[in-house]
Amino acid sequence: MVVKLIVKRRLLGCALNRLTPANDQTWQPSAKGPSIVLNKKKKEKIIAKYKTHSSDTGSSPVQIAILTEEIKELTKHLKSHKKDFSSRRGLLKKVAERRRLLNYLRREDEKTYHSLIQDLKLKVLEPKIEGEKEKKLADAIEEVEAETEPEAEPEVEE
Repeated sequence: MVVKLIVKRRLLGCALNRLTPANDQTWQPSAKGPSIVLNKKKKEKIIAKYKTHSSDTGSSPVQIAILTEEIKELTKHLKSHKKDFSSRRGLLKKVAERRRLLNYLRREDEKTYHSLIQDLKLKVLEPKIEGEKEKKLADAIEEVEAETEPEAEPEVEE
């Protein structure tokens, strides 16, 4: 028991010695690979390109463009880190959020929607026309009613 404590203290002391600066040098974290998150310059560049007015940072086109760039970065990351399931979950959330924003933009401003899709080179499946489902339902109801109504037999005059 005593030996374990001494070993732990020595190991901890060695680890602390490595973290403390020697000769007035500040400790720097080790360099890692490229960040998955967009850096500030990239984000500002995207905002400048898609903003609708001078102080715009959160309009739908800006948010969609930022999400598209983040999705590209995450996709690139996941190609080399196939088992990174938390990043995969984040990617799916971003794709769903972009889909919702695109649907909103399509409803509100179709011209901007189409220009944004072209500019970002997105492949979007166009949803069926609204009201088509209701029209099919109404046609089906009419057919059923026509079948159930008793047909009046023509009166035969003798």
